[in-house]
Order: sequence, then structure tokens, then C-alpha cells
Amino acid sequence: MRQPCVYILTNRNNHLFYVGVTSDIAVRMTQHRAGTGSAHCQRYNIRKLVYVEFHATMYEAITREKALKEWHRDWKRRLIGESNPEWSDLFDTLLG
Repeated sequence: MRQPCVYILTNRNNHLFYVGVTSDIAVRMTQHRAGTGSAHCQRYNIRKLVYVEFHATMYEAITREKALKEWHRDWKRRLIGESNPEWSDLFDTLLG
């Protein structure tokens, strides 16, 4: 699934967040699940995909990622809750 996107991962208790950008969410999530996606995710066991936002261009995705990284935790929680109220892991649904 090669399309620029911004994604948010969280840990088991939905307390820690990781905001990332990629052109291939399937490959990137495989890296995160294998523990090679980022040192921060590996250290804090952040592997649950709870939000994905697709964009037409990588420039748009990067711009959105930078904006989301500046958001307060509560704003991110609200964004995730609006599109994924159960905070389900979207990995299997999206990449199934």
C-alpha cells in the first residue's frame, strides 16, 4: 500500500504516542512490529497503530506530521477517538 500517510502509534495503555510519516505503511508497520522502526518505539513498546491519515503527496504528509508532533496529548487523544473510538489496533484491518 504505497501512499503517503501520517500515522500514530501508541503503547498498550494508550499513554505514549509516536507520530510518523511514510510512503508505505505496510513496510513501516512491519519494521515497527519487528522492533526496527524507531528506537523510541522499541524502548517503550509502542506498536499499536491507532490512527492513519492518507495524503496525495509526501510533502502534504510531512507537513501534517510536523503539525501533529506539536499538538498537545489531549488533542491527539481527541483526534484518535474521533476516528477510532475503541482505540483498536488498525494494523490487521488496514493491512489485512
